[in-house]
Amino acid sequence: MKCFYHPDQAQHAPPTFLLRGQPAPSPEGPVRAELLSEGLAAAGLSLTAPTETDSPTLRKRLEQIHTPRYLQFLETIHERWHAMPGASELVAPNVHPCGGARHYPRHPTGQAGWHLHDMACPLSATSFQGALASAATAVAATEDVLSGEPRSYALCRPPGHHAGPDNAGGFCLINNAALAASVLREKVSKVAIIDVDLHHGNGTQDIFYARGDIWTGSVHVDPTDFYPFFWGGADETGSGEGEGANVNLPLPLGSDGDTYLSAVATLIEQLNHFQPEAVVVSLGLDIHKDDPLAGLSVETEEFVALGEQLSALTQPTVVIQEGGYPTEHLSANLTAFMRGYLRG
Repeated sequence: MKCFYHPDQAQHAPPTFLLRGQPAPSPEGPVRAELLSEGLAAAGLSLTAPTETDSPTLRKRLEQIHTPRYLQFLETIHERWHAMPGASELVAPNVHPCGGARHYPRHPTGQAGWHLHDMACPLSATSFQGALASAATAVAATEDVLSGEPRSYALCRPPGHHAGPDNAGGFCLINNAALAASVLREKVSKVAIIDVDLHHGNGTQDIFYARGDIWTGSVHVDPTDFYPFFWGGADETGSGEGEGANVNLPLPLGSDGDTYLSAVATLIEQLNHFQPEAVVVSLGLDIHKDDPLAGLSVETEEFVALGEQLSALTQPTVVIQEGGYPTEHLSANLTAFMRGYLRG
């Protein structure tokens, strides 16, 4: 199985984010890629870099999942923000359009509040380049599968599943899993995205909620008690042509590995009922008990079982890295997953 990563992802490296009202060191930085690379190496896997991180084709594909104004915002906001007197180095909003806002602002402060839905996505002068490199990595892995390989892995950071059509959130700027699914749809008629991250993939859900050709399913901590709070309930099943093509399996906060793996098995059963021709896995290693954002109690050895479960999918599959943050266990967690996935 080929694995992909482009080092330009390191250009997105915000030092802090806002946590419970306090500036805190951001766990979503380049060190994640270093630790994940070590995990792959321990599983006998190496990384290949995409040949380019930007192109007219990539830009066109991004417009299939994100609005043009959002992409323009990501590319231009830092320069416009920094031109304001007294502006901070990082773009970070101080106002948000709660309550059904109707007017799209021209001012950088208003646009930052519109597009950055929380305080976990501060943007530097090179953040867009880092996000493009992450997106290009996802595309390279997807094209590898479209060329005939049965499965591939994309080491993507920043991650993507909280990024919606018009917004960033939860460390996510461009939705890499949605991009992979969209590229797969260029060749096949039905695609499924299975999200096994700690958090609900609200951005992925939002992008495809009214579509019946791309099924989305997520196992995650119940948003009643956990981020992203406002999306991810079991009653969210899609709308219009997408009715029934969105499945959420929220779990109680602190659930153990057996409970989690049982929910993944249920989600795989529902995915198989959809009969997709290709699959995207949004892989979150933040389900581990010691992750900095811990909400579940999964042990390292249980990642082997997760890998085996997902390896039973017979469709061509692209694995996209989502969460999983620096601890002494992060590398071993990815190694364990890959051992189970490759064994299957």
